[in-house]
Amino acid sequence: MTTRRTLLGAGLATPFILSSMAHAQGSSQTGGEAYPNQPIRLVCPYPPGATSDNVTRVMARALSARLGQTVVVDNRAGAGGAVGTRHVADSRADGYTLLTASGGNLLISPYLSDVGYDPLRSLAPVAMAGEAYSLVGISAALPVKTLPELIAYAKQHQGELNYASSGIGSTGHLRGALLAEAAGFEAVHIPFPGSAAAVNSVLAGDCQILIDPVVAPHVQGGKIRPLAVVGTGRWEDFPDVPNVTELGIGQEWPSSGWYSLFAPAGVPQSVIARLNAAYNDALADPEIALALRRLGLKPEPVEPGQLRQRLAREYAASGVTLQRLRITA
Repeated sequence: MTTRRTLLGAGLATPFILSSMAHAQGSSQTGGEAYPNQPIRLVCPYPPGATSDNVTRVMARALSARLGQTVVVDNRAGAGGAVGTRHVADSRADGYTLLTASGGNLLISPYLSDVGYDPLRSLAPVAMAGEAYSLVGISAALPVKTLPELIAYAKQHQGELNYASSGIGSTGHLRGALLAEAAGFEAVHIPFPGSAAAVNSVLAGDCQILIDPVVAPHVQGGKIRPLAVVGTGRWEDFPDVPNVTELGIGQEWPSSGWYSLFAPAGVPQSVIARLNAAYNDALADPEIALALRRLGLKPEPVEPGQLRQRLAREYAASGVTLQRLRITA
């Protein structure tokens, strides 16, 4: 039997029920105010010690402070960054599994093998940590002090020099091949499982050349000699080192390099916006910006749409370059 008390109770409960339903619907469809309500995994597709790993750890701490949730770094290396990238692409599109991406795993690896993801469709651009600089570094035992001297030496010793990289399909692999092509010499590519192993090979004298930001501290320590900077303009930490473009090389190279944040395709736009705002806010923090600059980055806040356009443009350019250089896995 329906009583006056039953009707009164139902009437009082109705606004609460409707409000709860609306909140649940908003959270499930857009990420809403509930995001984030659990720890976030930030995947680095390269091993510890690589520049990608260092950038990931800096930004994980920055995001944790701004999102109010722990951001855990998850290193999933392998196949030139493809293993970790595919893991994120295949993850649930809820914003709790994210990726630190760079040129190697998005612009190069997909052309060299069946990586299991499409960089333009399987991932959602979120934010950019910044433009990345690299140094053309050489073994201190090599009897050259400038890039023109290296080119002349390499031409006199065709095929005798080794250039290291963080793996087949890495940015360092492509840049080494581009340098050899532009300068007209032959060198042997030696891939390693990550930048840390690659720089150790140069320190040991097994390889003579490495184009990577990871050489920077070894340059400052006098163990590796810097010949040129790859990136936009000069690297402020090495103001006396010329850019390769000043030496007539690299103007047509497909990408200056960058590190960015991506999510699985299909993540709600409200979540993308929340992450982008937190990431860009971190870049405005002087301490975080300084930490990134020390890693060879020039912090650059961008919107997701800008990053999507840049990815599409540079992905197409990388494909043309790889075909011309006949680089294969």
